[in-house]
This record gives sequence, C-alpha cells and structure tokens, in this order.
Amino acid sequence: MQTKTAAIIGGGIAGPIAAIALRRAGIDATVYEAYPDTADGVGAILSLAPNGIDALRAIGLDAATLGEPIETMIIADGNGRPLAAFPTLDGLPPSRVVWRADLYRAIREHAIANNVKFVYGKQLVDIEEMPELVVAHFADGDWVVADILVGADGIRSTMRTLIDPNAPGPRYVGHIGFGGLAVGSGFRGAPRTMYFANGKRAFMGYWTQDDGTTAWFVNVPHADVMTSAEARETPTDEWLRRLRELFADDMPGRDLLAHTTAETLVVAGGGETMPSVPKWYKGRAVLVGDAAHAPSSSSGQGASMAAESAVELARCLRDLPYRSEAFAAYEALRRPRVEKVAAFGARNNQDKVAGPVAKAIMRVMLPIAMKTFLTPEKMFRWMHGHHIEWEATVEEPSLAA
Repeated sequence: MQTKTAAIIGGGIAGPIAAIALRRAGIDATVYEAYPDTADGVGAILSLAPNGIDALRAIGLDAATLGEPIETMIIADGNGRPLAAFPTLDGLPPSRVVWRADLYRAIREHAIANNVKFVYGKQLVDIEEMPELVVAHFADGDWVVADILVGADGIRSTMRTLIDPNAPGPRYVGHIGFGGLAVGSGFRGAPRTMYFANGKRAFMGYWTQDDGTTAWFVNVPHADVMTSAEARETPTDEWLRRLRELFADDMPGRDLLAHTTAETLVVAGGGETMPSVPKWYKGRAVLVGDAAHAPSSSSGQGASMAAESAVELARCLRDLPYRSEAFAAYEALRRPRVEKVAAFGARNNQDKVAGPVAKAIMRVMLPIAMKTFLTPEKMFRWMHGHHIEWEATVEEPSLAA
C-alpha cells in the first residue's frame, strides 16, 4: 500500500527537508514542532559540506548562496604554522560555513514555497499504532493521524524512546564549545581558508570573513558533562577571561580572543554525539536526522548527514509500495555510511583532546603523511563526493543492502 500522508515530528533542519522531499515523492507531509514558534535566530555556525549541498539540490534548494565558501582547510599548530592543506576536491563545490539560523530560515522558506504546513506548540508524548494508520498524541491533548510518523526531533528525540525504550541517549565527547567574532585583531588569513589549530591547551578553528573580521570556534577539554544551559549560567565575560588564559601562549588565538567581546561570544556547551541506535523504525514510525544518527561536530557533517537521510527516506517511500520495505531499504542505504562518518568524527575528537606528546608527534608525522599516503582524495572523496540520484529507482531491501 502506497504511503499517502506523513506527520513529521520536529521542525529544525531534518524535518522540513524530509517534508519537502516527501512532497516531491507524492506524499502529503506536515511538520509538527514542539516549540511555540519558529527557531529564527537560534544556533551557532555550522559547516555544510559538498555532500550536504548535493542533498539540498535534490529538493530544489541552492545552498551556494548561503554563508561563505571555504575552499581550503589547513591543519596548523598552535602558532598558526601550516602542517597540511586540504583543498576542495576536483568537481565538487566548496564547503560553506553558515549560521544555523540562516540555514534554518532558507529551508523553512523553501518548505513553505513547496506547500509544507507547519504546526507549532505540539510536543509529542505518545504513539498509537492502528492497523492502517498511526496516531501521534501531543502534550496539549491534541492528536493527528497519518500513514507514517517521521521522528526528526533531534539528539534528545522523544520518538527514539517511543520506538525503543532501551535506545541510547547522546554521549558527551569530552569538550565544551564556544564561538566568536574578532574585530581589528590584525590577523588576515588566506581567502576562503579555514584553519584548524591544536594549541597548547585547546583546539581553535578560525577563518577570515569577506568583511575582514575573523570568525572562530574553540573546543576546550572538560572532563565533566556540561549542557548548554549549564554553560550559559556562567557569564560570557567570565568565559572570555578563561578562554584568553587558555590561549595566552598561542597565536593568532591570543590576538583573536583579545579582540572578541562578550557580546559576540557564543557559548555552545558540551559536544555530543549519538552512539549507534539499534532501531531506526518500528511499525509506522521512523527516525531521521540527529534522532537516528548525530555525528560529532568534529566531523563537520551533522547537517549534511541529516539532509542526505531525509532525501533518501523520501526516495524509499516513493519507490517501495510497502512501508516496511521502504523503512528497511532506507536503513540499509544509510546506516553503513552514517556510522562511518561517526567514526571519522570520533577520531577527530581524539585529536582535539590529545595531550602534548601526541600533539608533538602529530606535528612531525602529519607533513610526512601528506606527502605519502594521507591525500585529500583518500581522506574525503568517499564523504564529500557522495551523490544522491533523485530520479533513480530504489531497490527492494534484499537488493539494497
């Protein structure tokens, strides 16, 4: 029986993308968001990789106008000395750094233009399976009926625990994150180039924007879990003082922080990732995006993986007449790839919290590796070069695997 209607739980990034893709696949999709209003203005900067740009292109959204392009990534030491360079791979668009709020707004506007309806203030509390339909029950006593229910409700997904009460929750990765904007520091990096520097005490990424200011983000090793809300209990000027102490012996980190004000400091809190989720679907309910797989931010792939999965789910539901076959094919298509990306991000996390000996070894070995076996093609083609052929027919689960 062909799927005709879908209720999508979660109106962040993955939910609206899934809704647009499902409508392209001939399925009427509505987004139900727990918050009382839109998320305009919420969130820090994220990376949209070439494969994410490709996935958005599949739903008719051109991401080339969003944020700023990053054509080269440079691994540097704490004093900014380059150790290795990774240019954009031939044939691919450059990654883009974009404020999450800007990406969210572009996706939401594109969804509305594609006749996707948004309903706010709907916090999911229960799922009721029926022979031919599924019912989503909300905290306000309201409910909605659809052929399928799509959980796009993020890393702390309610849908995930309703599908599997024993499902794992997010895992802390050992550091807390901050971001900011330096004005008048005197630093001027190469155009469209992002630097990743392991300083003496913490990691910093930075790039010069088109207007001459330098945007930056840092990951500070921290043994105990600290949520975003807990991190924001400390005043931003106190955090800025601590960060300046951490990077006092690093350049350009010291100067960038000296020219950053508390008003421009973004406190992100503890970094998290999702362990492997055993069950992606049950009955008429299925997970997508961070609810199913949330790689560490160190992968640079969170938004891109969410976009890919949302589009692939729609293709599977379009081409396979039975919901169970579509969900199985979707998982078979996606699980190996997202878990490989998660492993890539985990390795990057370890580099960020490495001790002084490991950092010293990396400074020696990385330039050698780049001249021999660690080429940009080998490191990134499998990830950045991924392409979704929207028009191609999805095979049955037994063949898809």
